Amino acid sequence: MKERPILFNGAMVRAVLAGDKTQTRRAVKLPHNNPLGQWEPTRVGGPGVRFSDGTPAPAQPAIWHTRTGDALLCPYGQPGDCLWVREAFRFAASLDRLSPNNVGEKALDAGYNTPWAPTQFEADGTRAGAWHGFDTPPTITTPGKLRPGIHMPRWACRLVLEITRVRVERLQAINHMDALAEGVGLNPSAADLTMTTSAGESMPRVMFRALWEQINGAGAWDGNPWVWVVEFRPLAVPQSNKEQ
Repeated sequence: MKERPILFNGAMVRAVLAGDKTQTRRAVKLPHNNPLGQWEPTRVGGPGVRFSDGTPAPAQPAIWHTRTGDALLCPYGQPGDCLWVREAFRFAASLDRLSPNNVGEKALDAGYNTPWAPTQFEADGTRAGAWHGFDTPPTITTPGKLRPGIHMPRWACRLVLEITRVRVERLQAINHMDALAEGVGLNPSAADLTMTTSAGESMPRVMFRALWEQINGAGAWDGNPWVWVVEFRPLAVPQSNKEQ
């Protein structure tokens, strides 16, 4: 089992916490688009296939180029692997001058068994508490500066997701049920966007299309890129410790 980070925005985090988001789609970063062939979904590994060290190589979803033979595995992992969620956060204001690494080092110097700091999660205002080993959540009198999720260290993470299924498909292949599994119902900003809809297109699919363009830019949907579809389940969802 391997563990990798994944970046979620506030709406995605809230949808995971609510139990409404169980899928995420990420564009496949193709190394080339050789016109003498095309990219297609495939599987690699399986019965009789072994890694270089001799261990069995399980069948894994992949995408390959029919001309060059290049094959790509999902960079987010395979079923059984885990993703730890990076999200926007704040430490206490007294720690604003320190980098996350420095904060963790000071916690260890102060006698903590693992790095720790009072943390507020921007998505819902929840503050780090019992899941860090405390019976009573520490109080952050003055939350500090907003820190982008890309800078969140592993020890500050509150959400860990287990991958249950991976596949590769075109973006526009998303259907009604998959759009719901993307958690679009908790993204009102996407719902407010005015978009041209095709006859018979479901509202969740319309909302996902709006969300995709909100994140990836105007016209990103029309490009219909290959995407990794990663299905997951939270290993643990922390209880809210939001101060009133």
